[in-house]
Amino acid sequence: MAKDKIENSSIAWPLERLTRLMRAGEHEGGLNPAQWEALRYLSRANRFSNSPIALTRFLGSTKGTISQTIKALERKGYIAKAPRENEGRSINLSLTPKGSEALKNDPLAKFSKSLDDLSGKNRRRLAKGLADLLETDLKRREQPSFGTCPTCRHFREKGGEADGGGPHSCMYFGVRLSSDETQFICVEHS
Repeated sequence: MAKDKIENSSIAWPLERLTRLMRAGEHEGGLNPAQWEALRYLSRANRFSNSPIALTRFLGSTKGTISQTIKALERKGYIAKAPRENEGRSINLSLTPKGSEALKNDPLAKFSKSLDDLSGKNRRRLAKGLADLLETDLKRREQPSFGTCPTCRHFREKGGEADGGGPHSCMYFGVRLSSDETQFICVEHS
């Protein structure tokens, strides 16, 4: 049992340290870490997941914190709000050109360059291990996975071709999906 604790801490400690180093670099460009996270999320969210509530769920934050983050990003011109079609008071959040431009200088990209020093085999193992760890922790916390369509049980590849729409479909939302759309993360991923 002591061996497991040593092995677990030898994984958890470097993860914590890496996270702190990444966060320390996120006070650049007039944004804070929460604002960077929101921009990253919105750049990867599909049309069903670009709402304040989905952002709240993804970041595991409070509604108040997300509300303040959204207000600040909107005030700074990085995101825009628009009414969600046929959904009453619900809104869509989207990156503005300024928001997209800011992501070209994302501090996380600097960290990602450190991964270039790892061999391909080590990168693949690390990616697999971290994905497994994330999945396990999300299940333990009963949090949504926010994956992409090809790994979702609601996804039907080529499921929209019969009616001329597709080429793919989402059984959860009952809509056709373009191939590009299937690469974005979704709040209803399962």
